Amino acid sequence: MTARAVALACCIGCAVVGAAEGGERQARVAPHVDTLQAGAAMVAFTVPDGTPVAGYGSVRRRLLFPDVLGLHPHAFWFKPHEGELDPPAARAIVLDDGRERLVWVAVDLIAVDRAFVTATRRRLEAAGVRPGTLIVSASHTHSGPGAFLDSRMMGIMATDRYEEAVRSSLLDAVAQAARQADAAKVSARVGAVSLPGPPLTESRLGQPLDPDVVVLKLASPAGAPIALLWNYAIHGTMLGPRNLKYSGDVMGLASRELERRLGVPALFVNGAVGDVSPRGHGHTAARTDAAALADAAEGAWRRARPAAAGPLAIRTARLELPSPYVSLRNCAGRWVPRALTLSLVGTLPREAELVAGALGGAAWVTVPGELQTRLGRAVKEAARAAGALGFVAGVSNDYLGYFLAAEDYGRVTYVACASLYGPDAGALVTRAASDALRALLGDQR
Repeated sequence: MTARAVALACCIGCAVVGAAEGGERQARVAPHVDTLQAGAAMVAFTVPDGTPVAGYGSVRRRLLFPDVLGLHPHAFWFKPHEGELDPPAARAIVLDDGRERLVWVAVDLIAVDRAFVTATRRRLEAAGVRPGTLIVSASHTHSGPGAFLDSRMMGIMATDRYEEAVRSSLLDAVAQAARQADAAKVSARVGAVSLPGPPLTESRLGQPLDPDVVVLKLASPAGAPIALLWNYAIHGTMLGPRNLKYSGDVMGLASRELERRLGVPALFVNGAVGDVSPRGHGHTAARTDAAALADAAEGAWRRARPAAAGPLAIRTARLELPSPYVSLRNCAGRWVPRALTLSLVGTLPREAELVAGALGGAAWVTVPGELQTRLGRAVKEAARAAGALGFVAGVSNDYLGYFLAAEDYGRVTYVACASLYGPDAGALVTRAASDALRALLGDQR
């Protein structure tokens, strides 16, 4: 065993997750010399006038005719936005322990693709911020800016035609948040807690959901708060397609409320959200539910006991995916022959990348899309069995649609229609994510 492996074993090998009364799970780590530096920042998006709202393909969001006359400077398929209910933003955390470096950006957007992540990396480098490992997590709000994804398919369906000026404005905010977070780095300690959240969601498939709110708390050795990263599975669809004002939806509203209460950036990272919908709808309900979510996240924050975290560990895993296609049967009805499909080869990639990380007794893994709850719970259980408080960072670093269990893939539902890699893809992603966490946590021991 190398000297570094011995150090890792001493630092994190003793990490355990204990279950406390009321469903609380507290990540605990052994004492360690402080080496972690952490900083965080939040910067609101400023997008060009005339930019549309992304998230729904509904006729309520679309122009009567595509804007072939150029009447709207940054909208073609969809109506331009009509102001904002609450300002969508980019929030960044920079973590650096001298060996590993992680820049984690949470954005109030419907999704990101790998081209957006690559552009983010380049923009950070141009701004003098070393990205190290980069995670870009979309909140999955359906009321954020559009026209920023360079994808014809996504443009027609939900985001509108790509506009360089719009994407550049978003990247400006991302780079500014990361630069400020990097400049604000101080010695940090980490605490992680999981608590049951309020009953705000329902299953699209009639199956049990994951109610937990997972909180990663960063504070200085003296106890001064640095940042909050919180994880919960909910679709950003409380504001419907009639809404043409920008909003982070319930997740963005909850983050704003947490920032008001705690005085530090609050990064929301969505979970295994594939079959999860909010129960309530409308702006009033979104504000009420956001307050309930903020209460739960703040409760976990108050219970978290930051400690010297030991090394930041990162592991990247790649997996091959089946050929992508749309099942017309899943979209239209059981009367459609199963063999009738629409190939997406050349439109979507045949491989995906997952980023697993561990710090302070907590562990996470990114998923490039929307994972079904039962699969997300399997990933979290793999982390728990390896001695860590785990969570799924969904809709992160790419967007490849939904990933369902094989037995649920054949349903005639929207989530099955939008599952683009066949019946086995959900199991492939779940296995790769679980294996990445087990390998990462095993290496630490």
